[in-house]
Order: sequence, then structure tokens, then C-alpha cells
Amino acid sequence: MATKHRSSSRSRSSSHKKSSSSRGRKSSRRKYSPSAGSDVKREMHEFKRGRLKSGRSGKKVKSRKQAIAIGLSEARRKGKKVPSKKSSSSSSHRKAA
Repeated sequence: MATKHRSSSRSRSSSHKKSSSSRGRKSSRRKYSPSAGSDVKREMHEFKRGRLKSGRSGKKVKSRKQAIAIGLSEARRKGKKVPSKKSSSSSSHRKAA
């Protein structure tokens, strides 16, 4: 029975591709520029070697996510194509209210 389900989903997916352009979906452009990716790659290389330091404090970065975030923020500073940071509802935003 699982094989029937797979074959039906394949036929649906092929018809879905045809109708997607008429429905006005987002274009498949890059979110990040290739040069922004190379910035992140360089930061990950430093992280893996244990040489990546945090900005102000100068402490060694310990998480993968932090290393990626540092690479993206540097790419933003250089003006490369990178989506803007997600706004968080942290306590610093609530102090003004």
C-alpha cells in the first residue's frame, strides 16, 4: 500500500510544479550571496581550529551557531546580500514600554 501512496504523490508533485508559477509563489532567488557564504565558511574554519574569538569579550566561541552568526554579521557589515536579523522580543526591548 505504501508503494501506491508514493506513486500518487509523485504525480501530484509534477502537476504542482506546473501550477506553482501561475499561483504567484516566491521566486527561487538566493537568500545569501556566494561571498556571504564564503565569509561564514572562513569563520567556521577558524571555529574548527579553535581560533575564533567573540567580539567584545574576546572569549573563545564554543558553539557552531555562534560561529555562523559571527560570519553572517561580518557579511552584513561588509554590505553583502544577507537577510536581516530576526527581531527578538528580549527584555531590552520591553524596558522602553
